[in-house]
Amino acid sequence: MRNNLTWGFYRFRNMTKRGLLYILITLFISYGLYQIYVFYFDNNNNIQSIYLVPKDAVYVIESQKPIDNWDAISKSDIWKHLNTNTYFNSLAQNLNKLDTIFKQKQGTFNRIGNREILISAHVYAPKKYGFFYVVDLQKISKLNLLKNNLNSLINSNYKVSKRKYHDHQITEVYDVKNRETLYISFIENQMIASYTHTLVEASIDQYSEPKIGRDLNFIEVKKQVGYNDMFRLYFQYDYLDQFVKVFSNTTGYTTQVLKESLEYSGFSFDLDDNTIIANGITNTNNQASSYLKALQKSGKGKRTISRVAPKETALYLSFGFSSFKDFYNNFETIQKENPEQFKSYLDGTEQIENFLKINIKKHFISWVDDEIALLQLHSNVSDSKKDVALVIKTNNIDDAKENLDFILEQIRKRSPVKFKAVDYKGYTINFMSIKGFFKILLGDLFSDIEKPYYTIIDNYVVFSNEPNTLKSIINGYTNKQTLSNFETFNNFDDRFDKRSSVFAYINTPSLYNNAYQFVDNATKQQLSVNKDYVICFPLIGIQLTPEQRYFESKIVIDYQAPDQVKSNYTFIDATIPNKPNSNTSSLINKDTIDQTTVFNIPEIYPTDLTADQFSKKYANGNTKFSVELKDGLKHGRYKSYYSNGVLKISGKYRKDKQVGTWRVYDLNEDLIFKKRF
Repeated sequence: MRNNLTWGFYRFRNMTKRGLLYILITLFISYGLYQIYVFYFDNNNNIQSIYLVPKDAVYVIESQKPIDNWDAISKSDIWKHLNTNTYFNSLAQNLNKLDTIFKQKQGTFNRIGNREILISAHVYAPKKYGFFYVVDLQKISKLNLLKNNLNSLINSNYKVSKRKYHDHQITEVYDVKNRETLYISFIENQMIASYTHTLVEASIDQYSEPKIGRDLNFIEVKKQVGYNDMFRLYFQYDYLDQFVKVFSNTTGYTTQVLKESLEYSGFSFDLDDNTIIANGITNTNNQASSYLKALQKSGKGKRTISRVAPKETALYLSFGFSSFKDFYNNFETIQKENPEQFKSYLDGTEQIENFLKINIKKHFISWVDDEIALLQLHSNVSDSKKDVALVIKTNNIDDAKENLDFILEQIRKRSPVKFKAVDYKGYTINFMSIKGFFKILLGDLFSDIEKPYYTIIDNYVVFSNEPNTLKSIINGYTNKQTLSNFETFNNFDDRFDKRSSVFAYINTPSLYNNAYQFVDNATKQQLSVNKDYVICFPLIGIQLTPEQRYFESKIVIDYQAPDQVKSNYTFIDATIPNKPNSNTSSLINKDTIDQTTVFNIPEIYPTDLTADQFSKKYANGNTKFSVELKDGLKHGRYKSYYSNGVLKISGKYRKDKQVGTWRVYDLNEDLIFKKRF
């Protein structure tokens, strides 16, 4: 019997072991099947990355294969150059920070990294902005691989702590060396991260009620952009002014118009050799400016103003339409939607028409063709900080001249300013002494063109507040130094449609020269330090073409090595002459002055052709020269001075020509030369 009991006990124990083994195997298989189900079949509780981006994103960059794409970008000449700049270098470090944190587990990071990633920029405090990251872990998130094992994935250079925020765990990874904290949290299939804790918290707050991702305007843009090319860029205009204030104390009129008129721009962009090409759309809102709405309804125009725009043009901003008459009718119709605005417009136009006894549509609108443009120049003859011109293409130059002459005559009858036309190289410069004409006619974008001078070149009428800006344009045209004769511009322009609604061409070397010429010494130093990172993108182009409820948009940015740009363009900060030695002035005498050239007075460019005198000063405040004017021409006494204020040359002009006896003096104001003209 004992044997039977013993045998029964061993049999029961063996059955129990086998049973437990069977149970364990069953549980293991069940768990494995569950994990397989979760990993491969269960798609519940997945959310889109954009739903977690806080609502105040200025822009969002999206990539489906960030590691592959970033690898391609990091090997490009563009990034290699930009990475030598402190700002871009720190940006690269931020983009690679996750890789640094997980570098002990490269296999793990590689599995995580090449998935959809979003990077958004947010202004979180005055003059400060930060980046927010969203990584779609997809099915890996079901295994809680990172969430439960984050401590084991990082190295000793980091300290990890955790805290709760609204039932979500935030992991804080403190970088001991750099003394900064990366905040990480997991929401469904997404990992969110930022070096600004308020951005992670804002993401958690809006988890159940996403903002940007459910905005119909954003959805429209995202649908049109699709998933092509290396990256997608989305720009939200609601927060444009805050972003601009990070870099500037003022936002400016253009920033305000864009903020109030546009909702989103979306682009898919790629890197083609040394050119960045982006294609996408931009949608407007109900509060869009009347001008922008009218452009959207008025078709496209062919760009030809490049025929008169100088080669040194820094900005060529073109507006095109099927016809200006249709555009203007649309402009008026849209303004009627805002009774107060429309009344202000009617009051303004009626005031001009009643005062001058003209009909705006007959005497102005009728001869405008399919393009107008604003030009900002780097002028060789002007000292103006705003070398801006409005160029209007005409459909009949004879009609344009006849009607402008009529308007000019009406102004002369009612204006106390008496001004005779000035001839410059065969082109007549007139003065249109009427305030606010273009602002009333075309809106605030053209408010800077006030009481302008104008001239006619080919089939174009050119207006500017500065007569010397007109002279620069005339010089460029007569010397065949225009954009249309500039091969680099033509090759760049070929990348865009020939017809568009809005087209902006930016020449950064000219823009750099324009800025450098007028900023203070501290700003000059900053410009010089960062010069190579500005001029390396010598040409930038933006095009908007109307399409249903939005604008098709295109951006092209060319890159060139700074040394190559410097060999192709002249920079004024590299051509500033050395200051003379303080003792040099004591050597000025009869033997050191060339009598054959001393009376060759350089051409003078008065900034106000209605004034009766024009003068310029040295940096120390002393007068450099002064000359009397009549009808915009040099007419009367001329005097120039040494920098210490002593008279150097005296003489007279009559109708822009030197006449009578001219005299030259030394530093003791003793006469050393004289010449009769």
